[in-house]
Amino acid sequence: MKRSSISKGLRTQYWLNFLILIGGLLIVMISLTFLFNISGAFKDHIFDYKPDQLSIRDHSRSTVDEPEVSGYSNNKRIDEDFLPSGFDEGSCLSRYDPLLLQKPTIRVSSQHLKSKLRKYEALHKKCAPYTESYNKSVAALESKNPDISSECKYNIWFPTGGLGNRILSLTSSFLYALLTDRVFLIDTDEDFSNLFCEPFPGGSWLLPLDFPLRDRFKEFRRHSNDSFGELLRNNLIGNSESSKPQPYLYAHVYSDYGDLDKRFYCDEEQSYVKDVPWTIMMSNVYFAPAFFTMPMFGQELQNMFPDKGTIFHFLGRYLFHPNNAVWGLVTRFYEAYLSEFDIKIGLQIRVFHHEEGIPFENVMDEILSCTMNEGLLPQVHNQEQEHPSKHMTKKKRKKIVVLMTSLTRQYFDSLRRIYWQNSTVTGESVAIHQPSFDEHQHTGNRDHDRRALAEIYLLSLTDKLVTSAASTFGYVAQGLAGITPLMIPKSMNRTSQPCRRLLSMEPCFHMPPYYDCKTHQATNTSVVEPYLRQCEDLAIGVKLVGDHTSTTSGSTT
Repeated sequence: MKRSSISKGLRTQYWLNFLILIGGLLIVMISLTFLFNISGAFKDHIFDYKPDQLSIRDHSRSTVDEPEVSGYSNNKRIDEDFLPSGFDEGSCLSRYDPLLLQKPTIRVSSQHLKSKLRKYEALHKKCAPYTESYNKSVAALESKNPDISSECKYNIWFPTGGLGNRILSLTSSFLYALLTDRVFLIDTDEDFSNLFCEPFPGGSWLLPLDFPLRDRFKEFRRHSNDSFGELLRNNLIGNSESSKPQPYLYAHVYSDYGDLDKRFYCDEEQSYVKDVPWTIMMSNVYFAPAFFTMPMFGQELQNMFPDKGTIFHFLGRYLFHPNNAVWGLVTRFYEAYLSEFDIKIGLQIRVFHHEEGIPFENVMDEILSCTMNEGLLPQVHNQEQEHPSKHMTKKKRKKIVVLMTSLTRQYFDSLRRIYWQNSTVTGESVAIHQPSFDEHQHTGNRDHDRRALAEIYLLSLTDKLVTSAASTFGYVAQGLAGITPLMIPKSMNRTSQPCRRLLSMEPCFHMPPYYDCKTHQATNTSVVEPYLRQCEDLAIGVKLVGDHTSTTSGSTT
């Protein structure tokens, strides 16, 4: 009896020891996992993370329930019904991330635009690739027997140019689809399509690889036989006896288009296009302003965009949502290097190939003159002067961070050296950060394009913005941000004024048609239409301006 009790006690003690050992091992494993996870936050080069890493924050749960983090608010949206519903939030974190929603646009989209987008989404769902309607339209195209009565007509965009050019021309092509009640599809390389989430619920915007004409797209040029201009030249569309229904046409809205191509922006010629089932567009420019010169679209555009300076701002926010890999680059950098600062300044530096012979010092002088003279960055003492901070309480001093984007690092090194080696007159501290130093543009390289897109969105999250003249990269950032920025002029066209404020945040249309549809002669469109102005950075270009222009570089419009 006694021996049995002792044996039972030993067994109990054995199991207790075993459970304690297991518990200790679990605690060690949890601790090691925690240390391993947080160690990534202290890496110097956050953009070197693997692309499948998403964010420092835990995005495994819905962002709707996320508590307030880093000074930005919960996921409570202004203009909440602007974006479509019906998406899995986890599949595209950027669509509803508080990081974007912390600084919502002060502009609210018009009810007509929202209604137009909801109507479009229903059409897209009905006519999206591989639906019954799409399959019938493709069959009619293959038979060369166009079905002009079909509810599903399409506008296909295919890309050319750098990332900024692509984003701007895609937006313009989508606007055309909205105005003409066409389904919008994009034919694009894998690298570009892997940058963004799908924007429309219920159907993809990607043109299927087996689309019958896809292999011919790269052959389309200004004088292609099936281009709009050549069809006009040969009287194959229009009111002539030789005209006939076309199964498709190619609209060459590229920067080298000719006078016949420009008639695509004329009301009469558009009436010939409306029954064509498939229109295909290639462009490297932001051509949305051209539609505002067309009376047939005038009232619809006025209803959608009462403020004409917000076209890209709204359509860009609607269409473009970085995928999770890109969004991970954005959130990691923002939280590690930007979130804790009082004032965030975006500085985008672009030196084009034809400007590369200009001395670095000249460009740097322009950057300093612009940012300091306009009050974005504080002036500095030289090294021999007394440090002013001891005469100011810490509470009065603000922390400023400059987010720089450039292909090279020399501007970053120079600006960082200035604010490290010299104290500021105001006593404020200034940090300088640049995410990447790629040296050359590598459009089409997946990792390069992901970094470029991440930097565009990081610029859009700053409070004040300075961009470089004629840079589509800068155009996209300012439009997404809703900021009318300061612009550093082209170095070759240096004036006494180092930088100037733009009239609106709208991108510049670098190659407008300047074509009178009635006389078929050249005309200055910016003189005819009061809401079109000459671009500040390119004399030949025009841009849309709205009822509101900013008076400060950080103003949202």
